[in-house]
Amino acid sequence: MEIKRNGSQLSSKGPAEWFTGTVRVDPLFNAPAPARVGGALVTFEPGARTAWHTHPLGQTLIVTVGSGLVQRNCGPIEEIRPGDVIWFAPDEKHWHGAAPTTAMTHIAVQEAIDGKAVDWMEHVTDAQYAAGRSQLGKAEAVR
Repeated sequence: MEIKRNGSQLSSKGPAEWFTGTVRVDPLFNAPAPARVGGALVTFEPGARTAWHTHPLGQTLIVTVGSGLVQRNCGPIEEIRPGDVIWFAPDEKHWHGAAPTTAMTHIAVQEAIDGKAVDWMEHVTDAQYAAGRSQLGKAEAVR
């Protein structure tokens, strides 16, 4: 058994190569081999988001605080809220982040294969993100 005590692992700033905006990553766990699962608590300030990326064995997000956005390649941008659980299939190109005016925190869980848990790609452009904002605004007006 191993207990990771609260505050025993250092927070880090999400690197600009992988994120747009202000993002904090708090590591939660990386299970030792032969297990291959790892997890982190990720906090996105309003408007912050990941770059497009994939996970060789998929990824699960559990939203804990705030309001966010997710999109898979060629799919609509979806709004996510606390309690939502999102599954991205293996190698499914996607991004996720905060809503334009609200921060969002989620737990991210993924497995590594041959030591690799993620493949980072191009950044989500401001135009792509803005298209999602207008799409969500129309959906809100219909509700």
